[in-house]
Amino acid sequence: MKNTISERIADFLKSYPPFNAMESKQLEQLSIEVTIIHKETNTVVFSQGESPHDNFYVVNKGAVALSKSGSSQILDICDEGDVFGLRPLLANESYKLEAKAYEETILYAIPIKDFKPLALENKRIGNFLIESFASNTGNPYSIKHRGKLYGDNIDSNQYSSDKMLDLQPIKYSTKLITCKEGTQVKTIANKMTKHNVGCMLVVREDLPVGIITDKDIRKKVATGLYPITASAQSIMSSPIITYPKGLTLAQSQMAMMKSDISHLVLTEDGTTDSKVAGILSKHDIMVAVGNNPAVLLRAIKRASKAKRLRSIRHGIMNLLQGYLEQNIPLGLVSKIISELNDASTKQVVKIALSKMEKEPPVKFTWLSMGSQGRGEQLLNTDQDNAIIFEDVPKENLEVTRSYFLKLGERISKMLNTIGFEYCPADMMASNLSWCHSLSEWKDVTRHWIHNPGPDEILLSSIFFDYNVTFGDKALADELSQSIFDSVQGYPLFFTHLASGALQNPSPSGFFRDFLVEQDGEHKDFFDLKLRALMPIIDAARVLILSHSIKSINNTAERYEKLAELEPNNKELYLACSYASKALLKFRTRQGLLHNDSGRYIALDKLNKEEKIKLKRTFKTVKEIQSLIEVRFQVKNLLR
Repeated sequence: MKNTISERIADFLKSYPPFNAMESKQLEQLSIEVTIIHKETNTVVFSQGESPHDNFYVVNKGAVALSKSGSSQILDICDEGDVFGLRPLLANESYKLEAKAYEETILYAIPIKDFKPLALENKRIGNFLIESFASNTGNPYSIKHRGKLYGDNIDSNQYSSDKMLDLQPIKYSTKLITCKEGTQVKTIANKMTKHNVGCMLVVREDLPVGIITDKDIRKKVATGLYPITASAQSIMSSPIITYPKGLTLAQSQMAMMKSDISHLVLTEDGTTDSKVAGILSKHDIMVAVGNNPAVLLRAIKRASKAKRLRSIRHGIMNLLQGYLEQNIPLGLVSKIISELNDASTKQVVKIALSKMEKEPPVKFTWLSMGSQGRGEQLLNTDQDNAIIFEDVPKENLEVTRSYFLKLGERISKMLNTIGFEYCPADMMASNLSWCHSLSEWKDVTRHWIHNPGPDEILLSSIFFDYNVTFGDKALADELSQSIFDSVQGYPLFFTHLASGALQNPSPSGFFRDFLVEQDGEHKDFFDLKLRALMPIIDAARVLILSHSIKSINNTAERYEKLAELEPNNKELYLACSYASKALLKFRTRQGLLHNDSGRYIALDKLNKEEKIKLKRTFKTVKEIQSLIEVRFQVKNLLR
């Protein structure tokens, strides 16, 4: 009859070193000798100075803390699959640290007499034992190890591409702006300005004979060398240098450097005797390289169509991936990517306005909310936005709202085109509920604050993270002041907001297992956003609002400010700041790796180190939730 308990032990151990180096029969035989030990929280496994046991230990469920006897400082935490208590057995010395159950824990006690012969026979096990004598950092969020965020030691090659980008064909503009040889310079300049281009192609019978650039106009006309009534033929660069279409990035760069020119004219066969296929500028090459945020920002501001912005956003994602590979601090990465996201949205608003039949009837403000409002939208996730427009007489209200709803619809559609998904809950400016006059917004937010039901709390939590992306900032400032005045007059709102922040499910179960989705499309996946990120984000919001701080939206920065305001909670707030960055960085890596939002994590795809580091943020989540539960007396609200 099979020993089902020993089989389960073997099945567990085979996933972790050094047991994964054993042959199946060896592991099965060893598992028969294993003893299962249950430890309550804070009970001692072994004491400092104690003689070594006959066994060493592997954590099956829970966690064990290692520390100096009598010290409250934890030196290391052993999680699921970790081996501890082995060195004293091999070195024949007393335990140098105390091992205590960090929470309710199940251990496997492995007899050294049965394990040692296997270690001597197996070179891989021997190597593991040598390496295991090196200590590891137990808490990457402590002040001592501040800044060493999650994933910093992941192999950068994991995300590197094997494509030789400089050998890939480069995209070029196929929409040509042309003129005849006799066209006046004044007409040419006006046409270039209208179409926002840096050059004009001069053609004769549809064949290229010359090119006029901004530089030509500056040097030859603005200096007075030629009048603005001069012809194109008098100032154009000719004969023209042409190349065949299909140039690679490297060829384009070399061609420009060789001829010291800023534009390449591409023809069907590479000569002036065939029709022009397109024009390639030095700016296009810089964007194709895509490793400079300033270049990308200029490209965004020059884009006249949503499809062009979409291609630029691919460069932004490449930039983001490169930053993560180089382990650039996430705070800096977030600021750069957020600026590029805001610039993209701003340009979309400008494009949408240019397509409206009329100018806006009154001043308005475009608000980006949610993760973009907090400066934490690194991936192309869904959009949350709203419009505030200036107050108008009652008889003009619906006509004015109709204009801005149409504008909101165009903007949301373009944002979707460039990569930002529609909000599944329709929290967008194209929705009547998210497009109001300033006075209406004051009434709406006042209603949320004074009638804080579940829906109102949810709406508040999204709306209170807004950021002005386009338009009149004064409208948003006036609304912010109204919100804070309402909150100060109804302090019970903080209790309701804190209660809402505690609604997100726990990230871990009884034995610190990841709590995964039980059904639906993402069954057996871990919801990183709902179970780990949102509790930290929601807690930061209610705490910073309670201090009447309205100028900081970013979660990590909110906690850093809270650490200044409440020195007695400094350690916890800094831990929350770093944990929020770690979780955001992890989500971003996962999203780039799987080409999705990074929200749902397949745990079987994570290695042991990733799981452990992710779990270490859970303690911080629980601690900050405990703090807001006590501070805002949430239990009293539920009575």
